[in-house]
Amino acid sequence: MTDRPDLSSLPSYKAPRRSLFSARKLALMASVVAGLGAATYGLSPTHNPADLFTTPAHAQVNNEVKKVQQPVGFADIVERVKPSVISVKVNIREKVAKDDGNNDDSPFQPGSPMERFFRRFGGPDGLPPGLRGGPRGGGVVTGQGSGFFISADGYAVTNNHVVDGADKVEVTTDDGKTYSAKVIGTDPRTDLALIKVEGGSNFQFAKLSDSKPRIGDWVLAVGNPFGLGGTVTAGIVSASGRDIGNGPYDDFIQIDAPVNKGNSGGPAFDVSGEVMGVNTAIYSPSGGSVGIAFSIPAQTVKSVVAQLKDKGSVSRGWIGVQIQPVTSDIADSLGMKKAEGALVAEPQANGPAAKAGIESGDVITAVNGEPVKDARELARTIGGLAPGNAVKLNVLHKGQDKTVNLTLGQLPNSLEAKADTNNDGDKGNSSRGTDVPKLGLTVAPANSVAAPARKAW
Repeated sequence: MTDRPDLSSLPSYKAPRRSLFSARKLALMASVVAGLGAATYGLSPTHNPADLFTTPAHAQVNNEVKKVQQPVGFADIVERVKPSVISVKVNIREKVAKDDGNNDDSPFQPGSPMERFFRRFGGPDGLPPGLRGGPRGGGVVTGQGSGFFISADGYAVTNNHVVDGADKVEVTTDDGKTYSAKVIGTDPRTDLALIKVEGGSNFQFAKLSDSKPRIGDWVLAVGNPFGLGGTVTAGIVSASGRDIGNGPYDDFIQIDAPVNKGNSGGPAFDVSGEVMGVNTAIYSPSGGSVGIAFSIPAQTVKSVVAQLKDKGSVSRGWIGVQIQPVTSDIADSLGMKKAEGALVAEPQANGPAAKAGIESGDVITAVNGEPVKDARELARTIGGLAPGNAVKLNVLHKGQDKTVNLTLGQLPNSLEAKADTNNDGDKGNSSRGTDVPKLGLTVAPANSVAAPARKAW
C-alpha cells in the first residue's frame, strides 16, 4: 500500500464560489474600460480616472466631444476690435430764409397742406422739427452715425453724408468718453470723410485690410444703429463689385449683416479683425435692415483717406470723355468678340482724349495694358490715377486696334453743362417778347440725338 501525505497540518481550503464572469470576460471588460478611459482622458488629462465610476463612460466621451465641436463664436474678435469703433454725433444749423411775408415759394405757407400736416403731426407752429428754433427757421438738426479710428493719434474714418455741413462734431468712444472732433476732409464721390479727434493721443485703432474679401466670408458690422451705441451684428459677404447708382466709382461689397440707420460710417470687420469695408448704404423698402447692405472696399478707403489726410481733398485723373457701356449689339456692329470695354460717346473739347485723337465711337479696351471690363471699370481705373500721369490706352478705332498715349488732366470738382453763349442762336417765342433764357439744356427731336452717355467724369 502506498503511503499518502499527511495534510492535516495544512490550513483548510475551500473551493471558490463560481464567479459571475469568467477570467476571459474579466480581461475583456478591463480592456474596454481602459480603452474608454484612455479615449476620455486623453482629451482632458486633468480629470480623475475615478470619475469613470460616477459618470457612465459613454457620457464622458459625449461631453468632451461636445466641448471640442462647439462653435467658436466671435467674442474674441469683438473684444479686440470694438474699442476702435466710435459713435459720431453732428449738429447742423439749418439756414432758412427769413419769413418776411413775401416768401411765396415756401411749402409751409399758412393754410398750406404741408403747414396743416406739420401742425397736426409735427408741432404747433406748423413747421417740421428741424426747421424750428426761431420765428421761421434757424433751428439745429442733430444726426448720428458711426466711425472708427485708423491711428492712435485720433484720425478716424466715417461717411461724408454723416458729417456733411456739420457745424459741430462729437465722438463717443466705446468706454463712454466724449471728444470734440474736426473734419479734415471729405470726398462726396465715394462718400468718405476723415475726421480728427481732439484731446487724446492713445486711441485703439483698426487696420484696413490688404486683401479682397471672398463671397461667403464672415463679416462683422460694428456701429451705432438708431443711436443705441456700440452694437455688433454678423453675416457673410453676399457679393462684390456692386453698382447702386451712387456714382461712377461704385464698387461696393454687399453684406447681409444687419445694418440700420446710424451704422453709416462704421466698419465691416473680417475674421482677422481687419476692416474689409466701410458701411455706407442699405437697400430697404421700409427703412430698416432687410439683410442687404453695402460697404466701401478697404482699398478705396486707403487711397481716399491718404489724400484727405495729406491735402484735405481728393484729386483724380481725367481724360475728358463721356462713356457708355458696350452692349452685345454694339459689339456685334463693331466686330468685337466680346461686349467689353467703354464706348466713347463724346470726347470733351480740349480734353486730354480729344487732343490725343480719340473720337466718338471709339472703344477703350485697356489702360496701361490692363483690360477694361466695362465703363465703370474705366472710370475707377482713371480716377485712381493721379493727374499728370502718362497713360497708355488701347483703343478700337474704326475697326482697327491702336495705342494712344496721353497725360491725365485733373477731374473738375463739378461737371456742369454750360449754356451756349452764341448770340446767333434762335430767339424764343415768348409772349413777353424776350429771349428764352440759356438754361444749359438743348431740346431736339429724339431721332436726331445720339445714344445717351453714361456719365461725364
